[in-house]
Amino acid sequence: MSKEEVYLNEDIRASEVRCVGDDGTVYGVVSRQEALNIASKMGLDLVLVAPDAKPPVCKIMDYGKFRYQQEKKLKEAKKKQKTIEIKEIKLSAKTAQNDLNYKIKHAQEFLSEGKHVKFRVFLKGREMANPEVGVNMLERIWAAMSEFAERDKAPNLEGRYVNMLVTPKKS
Repeated sequence: MSKEEVYLNEDIRASEVRCVGDDGTVYGVVSRQEALNIASKMGLDLVLVAPDAKPPVCKIMDYGKFRYQQEKKLKEAKKKQKTIEIKEIKLSAKTAQNDLNYKIKHAQEFLSEGKHVKFRVFLKGREMANPEVGVNMLERIWAAMSEFAERDKAPNLEGRYVNMLVTPKKS
């Protein structure tokens, strides 16, 4: 049974179920048919809530109302969810200091807006044999940024890039 798949009424295959009402009333272990009869008398649905239990647990409830409330909860959770934007600043191992200062200034602006910044140093040709060049450059950048940022990930080599992730300082 997948997360989305819910068994209702006649779709429930177990011969005996533990039946619980929406209001908390416990009907105990009854036959599937008896549980369906109780649900239909109340004008509600029999919903399988715990298929792996022995015997399976079913709840008598208004399934349409239940689904509506679940979707409402999901929407609320989505509203409160915070998305993190990551800005990427690409450099080469031979980037001049004045260009670095300019890129650091941009990174400060991104951080002040609450965005994360990923510095990537691209290694060309023979620079791949000596990736410490990229690591040293990122360490110099970190020295200039450490007072207004936190380092999430130390410089590490991934393919042709040396990466470092910087996040805004928590106040």
